[in-house]
Amino acid sequence: MSGKLKITSVLLNIAHSLPENPGVYQYFDKHGKIIYIGKAKNLKKRVSSYFTKNHPYGKLLYLVHSIADIKYIVVSTELDALLLENNLIKKYQPRYNVALKDDKTYPWICIKNERFPRVFQTRNFIRDGSHYFGPYTSLKTMYTILDLIKKLYPLRNCTLNLSKENIENKKFRVCLEYHLKNCLGPCEALQSQERYDESISQIRQVLKGNIASVIRQLKELMWAYSGKFDFENAQLLKEKIKSLEKYQSRSVIVSPAIEDADVFSIITDDAFGYVNYLKVVNGAIVQAHTIEMKKKLDESKEELLLLAIAELRHRFSRGSENPPSGGHSETKEIIVPFELGMDFANVEFTIPQIGDKKKLLDLSMRNAEYYRKEKENRDAFSSKEKSAGRILNTMMNDLRLKDLPVHIECFDNSNIQGSFPVSACVVFKNAKPSKKDYRIFHIKTVEGPDDFASMEEVIYRRYKRLAEEKQPLPQLIIIDGGKGQLSSAVKSLEKLSLGGQIAVIGIAKKLEELYYPGDSLPLYLNKKSETLRIIQQMRDEAHRFGLKHHRGRRIRETIVSELTAIKGISDKTAEKLLQEFKSVTKVKETTEEKIAEIIGKEKAKNLIRYFKDPL
Repeated sequence: MSGKLKITSVLLNIAHSLPENPGVYQYFDKHGKIIYIGKAKNLKKRVSSYFTKNHPYGKLLYLVHSIADIKYIVVSTELDALLLENNLIKKYQPRYNVALKDDKTYPWICIKNERFPRVFQTRNFIRDGSHYFGPYTSLKTMYTILDLIKKLYPLRNCTLNLSKENIENKKFRVCLEYHLKNCLGPCEALQSQERYDESISQIRQVLKGNIASVIRQLKELMWAYSGKFDFENAQLLKEKIKSLEKYQSRSVIVSPAIEDADVFSIITDDAFGYVNYLKVVNGAIVQAHTIEMKKKLDESKEELLLLAIAELRHRFSRGSENPPSGGHSETKEIIVPFELGMDFANVEFTIPQIGDKKKLLDLSMRNAEYYRKEKENRDAFSSKEKSAGRILNTMMNDLRLKDLPVHIECFDNSNIQGSFPVSACVVFKNAKPSKKDYRIFHIKTVEGPDDFASMEEVIYRRYKRLAEEKQPLPQLIIIDGGKGQLSSAVKSLEKLSLGGQIAVIGIAKKLEELYYPGDSLPLYLNKKSETLRIIQQMRDEAHRFGLKHHRGRRIRETIVSELTAIKGISDKTAEKLLQEFKSVTKVKETTEEKIAEIIGKEKAKNLIRYFKDPL
């Protein structure tokens, strides 16, 4: 305890000697590793508070006890402290700082810093004077924009050095792209740099979201061409304008009165904060993104939102042509749900209560909520997958299997006094029913109620087909029955040279005993075990599935027999009637004319006569 007091005393001396200026402080543990980075309006007051206040909850208390050294950086303003804190957290990722759960590298659209600039997508942000727009969190949106640019503005996509000297010396020849009209041939001076740069200027405006200004410019030029009776160029511009207007109509228009704004909203739970960002340009949403922030020290909504604003505005403004200091975008208004207690240079914070801005903030909140729900669904699905993996491992151990039983098939015979025998095959994959793989087998070679022979036939037919079609075989087969049915199944597998390749067990109904081939002693599992529960579920599902089809077949064949007793009605004709009218009752209620449309006049007449006077 005295050692801790001594360290605290040393740290208190450091804290009391800090300047009363804005800055960033860093806490180090005894190994010299950064464990926490924070910002402060007043370094001395903020850092001293860690050692003079009581900390009732665990994580913060543990952080204070883990501090062995303190370092700090003084900056000019609290905003600079926020930006520096954000950069240092991303660089060092300290243990006790908020963790941004969004580390994807999103693509940008680049206008290359070169003569006759190329426009292309990239994930590499190179500071060579090129202009970057994005990043695009939706690849579909990015490709839509690139396709629009390619359609409207034929540009080069080669990497040739199109210097003035090289073009004048006729160093290059036009390629296939020129003949396909995807490029206008600047390499052979077939397109002037001035005209090329006009296209690039318009592309910049499109990428910024200023589509209305581009349309306005093109309309002025179109009317100018029209006034000179240059209708061919005027028509080309008209088509460009139509394409731009069509693209613009897809944007989410919020309100023409809002113009440019950044919108941030946040929702939190015990462990995470979810911050949604919407960028509005000329009244339309041009970007939307949500990040997830893992809390470490029970951070407030204000702390989380400030950190997210610094990160997202920096991330989504790196491509600006003239980014203001600190990496901020050119947007002058930020819409937020509550006071943040900090001012940004040349930026107005708005907390709307009514009107279009409030609707926009509500939209942002809904996006954050959708993201949270989607994450919960993903986590739940992942949890189910993990649960399935655990159950399969338990089954493999309980049943002494060599392989994980990812694919299991269960068979059950169904017949009533030997009539209409069927066998059901149900399939479980990853411990869940795979109903699209269920199969019903009508017994073909067995006369009378013989479960052993029926099982032998069905197993042979099932796995002969799977082997011939090279479909995956199960890791486990479950037979509903005792040693007799199990032996019949094994006999068929051996005929197919599959003996020993697939594990087979039988389950007897009375005591839920499990039998293995060649072993006279059954295996008894705990009645509450997950393995037995899965086996019972499959056995019951096979019984239900087989009974359902057996009942349907019995009813159907009984009805067909009733119809075929009528003069001139064959099995095929009876099937046609049932397909059309579904039941004999419906057939009886139908007029002779409608029945004649299905089976012909003569048969319809016989049918109606029979129903009127069956004797």
